[in-house]
Parts: sequence; C-alpha cells; structure tokens
Amino acid sequence: MPTPLSAMRLSRAALVLCIAAANATPVFAVDPATPAERGHYLALAGDCAACHSAPGGKPMAGGLAISTPIGAIVSSNITPSKTHGIGNYTFEQFSDALRKGVRADGARLYPAMPYTAYAKVSDDDVKALYAYFMGEVAAVDTAPPATDLPFPFDIRLSMAAWNLLFLDDKPFVPDAARSAQWNRGAYLVQGLAHCGTCHTPRNLLMAEKSTQALAGADIAPWQAPNITSDAFSGVGGWSEQELTGYFQHGEAKGKAQAAGPMAEAIDDSLSHLTDADRQAIAAYLLGAPARRDPNDTRAAYAWGEPGGDVDSVRGVPWPTDRDQLTGPQLYDAHCATCHGASGQGSFEGGLPSLFHNSALGRMDTSNLVMVILDGVHRGGDGGGVQMPAFANQLSDTQLATLGNWLLQHYGRPQAVISVAQVARSRTAATSASLIWMARAGLGAVVLLLMIAIAVGARHLRRRRQAGT
Repeated sequence: MPTPLSAMRLSRAALVLCIAAANATPVFAVDPATPAERGHYLALAGDCAACHSAPGGKPMAGGLAISTPIGAIVSSNITPSKTHGIGNYTFEQFSDALRKGVRADGARLYPAMPYTAYAKVSDDDVKALYAYFMGEVAAVDTAPPATDLPFPFDIRLSMAAWNLLFLDDKPFVPDAARSAQWNRGAYLVQGLAHCGTCHTPRNLLMAEKSTQALAGADIAPWQAPNITSDAFSGVGGWSEQELTGYFQHGEAKGKAQAAGPMAEAIDDSLSHLTDADRQAIAAYLLGAPARRDPNDTRAAYAWGEPGGDVDSVRGVPWPTDRDQLTGPQLYDAHCATCHGASGQGSFEGGLPSLFHNSALGRMDTSNLVMVILDGVHRGGDGGGVQMPAFANQLSDTQLATLGNWLLQHYGRPQAVISVAQVARSRTAATSASLIWMARAGLGAVVLLLMIAIAVGARHLRRRRQAGT
C-alpha cells in the first residue's frame, strides 16, 4: 500500500502484540518488549527504512530521491548522527517532525514524508520510536543531497498553509463501538502503515481526497488499486485469510501477486508484522466504506479463461521487422514456458495463471505494463519469487502488442495498452497533465501565501506608522 521504495531489508522483530479493549490505550501497545524493541517493531510497521535508505546506502541514512510531480524530494538522514541526522532532536522535536512535518530548525517537511498519516500515532508509540532511533539505529555521519525543487516549490514555508488546509494533527481515537481488532487495524492503516498515502487519490493540491479514501490512485508509473471493501472495484471479494496471507507472502492464489512498490512494502514491512496485526489490517479493510467504479462489472481477478492459439504460430517464420510479431508469437517466445500454452500457470501453482489474475483485470493497465517491463523480484517470505524483466528484450510496440493480446485472451478485453503508454512507463515518467495540475495547484498555494505575507507586512507597517 505506500510510494517508490528502496530494497533495504530489516531483520524481523520477534514481538507479541497485546490487544486490549477497543477504548483502552493498551490496544496500541506491544508487550513484552523494551521501548526500543517496541520502537523497532513500529518502525517496521511504518516502513521507515523504505524511503530513508538509499540503494547501496546505510540504513536510515537518507539519500533516496522520491519522484513527485513537482520534482524529486530527497529523503533525510534519520540516524542519531549529531552532525547530519537527528541525534540532537529532543523528544518534542522528534514528535513534531513525525506528526506535524516540522524539523528541529523550524523548516517544514514536504508531505512526501507521510506525516499526515503519522499524526495518528499515539504518544506512547512515538516515545517507543524515539527510543529506537536514538538508542538502536547506528549513527551515520554523512549528509544526503539536498532537495532542490524549482521555484516556488522550494519555499518550504508554503507547507504551513498546506498544513492548515489538509493536516489533521489529532492522534487516532478508538471507536468504542468497534472491536479491538478493528481499532488496531484502523490505527495501523490510517497511521503507521500509511496505506492511504498510495491508495487514496489526491486533489489538485496533492492532498488525499478523504471522501475517496483507499479508492486507488496513480503513483506513476504504477497504479495503487482500490483496496476498499467493494466486491468489484476493491477487495470485498477476498477473504480475511486471503488478505492476511497476501500481506505475509505477497500472493493470493487465483487473485493477485504483489509486484513493484507493493512487493517491497510486503518484504520490508507487512511480512514482518505479527499475525494479529496482519489480521487486524485485513479486518479493517474488509469493513472500509466501499468505493466502486461504475465501469467495474466484476472483480479484477474474475476476468479471463484458459485459451490462446500459440500452437498455430509454432514453426511459422518470424517477420523481418520484429515489431510486426503477433501476440501469439510474442507470448510463445517469452511467456509460454512459465505460464503455459493456455495461460494456466504451473500445475503445482508456483507460477500463476494469467486468467483470474488481477494484473490483467483492471481498466488501468499500468501495473501490467510495469510487470512486463521490470519483472517481479521478491525475497522475504515470498520464497525468492522471480519473473524476468523484458524491458531490454521487447520494444514499446512489441510490449503493447503482447499486452493487448494478453488482455484479449486472459484478462479484461476492454482494456488497452498504447505504445505511448509503454514509452512513458519505461522512463517512469509522470503524465504531463498530472505534473501541470500539481504544479498549478501548489503554485497557487505558494502565491496566496506570499500575497498574505505581503498584505500582512504592509498592514503592520501602516499600523506602526500610524502609532508614531
């Protein structure tokens, strides 16, 4: 659920959750454990290392460039280094950075750091996180590159106005009418796990649309799908056991396999949670308000059937122009060995079928394109799942031909992949319209803030002049 992530791995925390009454504070406690051990578990739940550890870099030392429509935002060093990290932060300063997006020097953080979600974290859990980061994380005395956004987005003060509009800084309050499990799931999904950061669509000002929570969003070049309780557009057709297993292993047979950012979220975070926490998240999602796309007439995993006509092309000479290869020819050459001549997958289930597979059942084909381009590379509890990347073997035209053939035979036939779409995905480019919308909207906030400051300063000068 989450944004572009690093491949850093953290060791699993062997902790036991203590889940109490829904309206009691201990519902958020992890016991038995020292505060630092509990903080380690919470850091795993929050997937902190994903954004604050660059590939090949030291854990939590920052330096990962996170792509956004307004430019790349570089994650900061959050080790206890006193020169380049957070080693001099007081608890209050740590809490303000985590839950309000304000650094110790008073500068505003950009909401690429999901402080809008972490605002829900309880005081006790923030104290545990502070104990972990200050006492257990190794200090790294190096500074990551500075974030360098174009004007006017480099004016961090503009985030103060953005926060006034969009930051709900109240910690999570349990619903006494709900079970302890539901409350624990709500606390994790809305807070530390920050599922809405990726899975909730955003408005013109890049804030999450609260009325469409978890209804799916573009995180170019991937698409974070709808994970509400709707049976067609969301995960309402999944069982709690299937969701829980997916969070642990990255696969629900006959429904979906994790890839891209979601696979990394599972490997780096969700697979390290206790069974009780994974079950709580599943229970909460299955009870989340349903959001349906009226174009969805069945669940994404319910499309397709075995078939294909690869036998008809075997032995047929290939065209000189490889971009003239047909879908069956491309499938036979690159896919049939693993997924079978009829798209059925391997008989023991180790290699998934292509029909009844969510990757081919959505109108948004971003994830299908990215899986073909980048493949699937998973460690953790997934048992080292691997699918080769075809970015260097297939041209944009060939991938579009293959993808459209797959959709027609094994997936949602109304869905389409264009050559231009493949080209954008290959370069991980955000659509020009999204960039324009984001920059126009956030630029307006900055402009209004500057006007407000100017008007306020002018008014103050006039009052002083009148007083003299």
